[in-house]
Amino acid sequence: MKSTNPVAARLARTLCLLLWLPLTPAHALSNDKDQPIHVEANSVEIDDRQGISIYQGDVDVKQGSIHMTADKVTVYQKDKRTERVKAVGRPVRFQQQTDKGQTVKGRAREVEYHVTGDELVLSGEAHLSQGEDNFSSDRIIYDRKNARVKAGASAKGSERVRITINPGKK
Repeated sequence: MKSTNPVAARLARTLCLLLWLPLTPAHALSNDKDQPIHVEANSVEIDDRQGISIYQGDVDVKQGSIHMTADKVTVYQKDKRTERVKAVGRPVRFQQQTDKGQTVKGRAREVEYHVTGDELVLSGEAHLSQGEDNFSSDRIIYDRKNARVKAGASAKGSERVRITINPGKK
C-alpha cells in the first residue's frame, strides 16, 4: 500500500535532492590522472614480476593536485601502468583540487584509488568534504571524473550516512 503522508513524501524528495547537491558542481582537475605519481616512504619492497610495490612508514603520495598520506601504500601495476593504489593508515588522508579551484579532502582507515577509473573508495570511518559540505559513513565512493559520491548502502556500506550541507552564499 502506498503512503499518502505529504510530510514524509516531501522529506524523502528533499533528502534525495540534497544527496546530489554537494559535489556535483566541481570536477577533479582533469589532468591529474595524466601526471606522474611520486611516492616517498621509509621503506619499499618492489616485485616487478607481480607488478606490486609496497611502501611503508610515513608514506607520501602525489599525483598532480592529489596528495595522500598513509602508513602503508601498495601500488599495483599491469603492463608497466599503475592501475590501483591502496593506502592503509590511522587515518589515510587525501586532498585534491578541482577544475573550479575548490579543495576536496577525505580521510579513512583505507583508501583505494582506481587510477584508470578515476575513483576513490574510502573505507572505515570514512569522511569526505568539499568546502563546508561533509559526508561521513563507513564507506564512501568518490567518482572524481564525474564528481559523484555514493555513501552508506549505495556504496555497499553498512552504516548510515551523515551529511552536513551548508547554505551557499547569497
